[in-house]
Amino acid sequence: MADELELLRRANPVPVDGPHFGDGPLDQHAERRLDRLMRERSTRRPRPVWGLAAVAVVAALVSALLFTGRTTAPAVAAPRPLLVQADSTPVTLKTLAERAQAAAAGGSPKLRKGTHVQSWSMGMSDDKPPITLPEERIVRWKADDSHTELVVATDPRHPGRPVLGGDGQLVEDGHVLSRQTYPPSWSDAPPESRPPHDAVRLHDYLEEAERAYLSDHSKPLNTSELLDATKILLDHWTLGARESAALARLLADAEGLRPVGQVTDRLGRRGQAYVYDRSATREMLIMDPATGAVLGLETTFTKAEPEYGVKAGDVMSYSAWMR
Repeated sequence: MADELELLRRANPVPVDGPHFGDGPLDQHAERRLDRLMRERSTRRPRPVWGLAAVAVVAALVSALLFTGRTTAPAVAAPRPLLVQADSTPVTLKTLAERAQAAAAGGSPKLRKGTHVQSWSMGMSDDKPPITLPEERIVRWKADDSHTELVVATDPRHPGRPVLGGDGQLVEDGHVLSRQTYPPSWSDAPPESRPPHDAVRLHDYLEEAERAYLSDHSKPLNTSELLDATKILLDHWTLGARESAALARLLADAEGLRPVGQVTDRLGRRGQAYVYDRSATREMLIMDPATGAVLGLETTFTKAEPEYGVKAGDVMSYSAWMR
């Protein structure tokens, strides 16, 4: 509904006359399962554990389009990969971490529990084309440790135009997919517990947050797992300046995460991009060049998956975090 979309816009205003948004959801847990599936497929090729659910979702989406007589719609189009500005100079993560440390000297902004994130996530099946769903989610915690979660179907690339909702139907921009209020709860385990602003302690925190998804708990986080853990963190907390600086220092030591230059993200923000290549996918981390805050994380396929209708260069998922 229009009033719900307005609530989101006020939470993170983006002027309608600003620069055109760059091209650019399974929920966060399904997205991680998909990501892990693609990594596993480099060594073995099982059928997806969640394949039946994905088939049902995609079938519903395709049926909705066919029975309404609409076989194409802007809302169905997946985002294109973010492009690095050709003439930009890459900034090393070490340099960015130093900038983040200097920016954190004043201690502002502060850490806040909860998140505001726009995401695009691909759903795949064996016999239907992949479909990407855009969602925006706001989680806000209250003083009594209760919290609310609002999820709407919206795509900032096409403001005001119909969007595919989670039930497979075209809905109006800003349509409320879910609105939940949760009773007071508290946990001393990551990612619910407060993240530290020391790089060493933050590493341990992220390792514990990621542990539930790891089969081998005896090894330290590799770069792939560190990026997964970073997403978990940002889906629960809006980092303050000191926490962003600690995360930047931690990422600066990550093996294989290389600077590639400047990009404009899907919310029109300028950032420095850092790429990590896996066997079948590529991660692109986008960070604020002045503060070191993580702006976004994009996963793209680097190898085609013909049985799922996926081409090299297709975007698997993208998350853009806001204050």
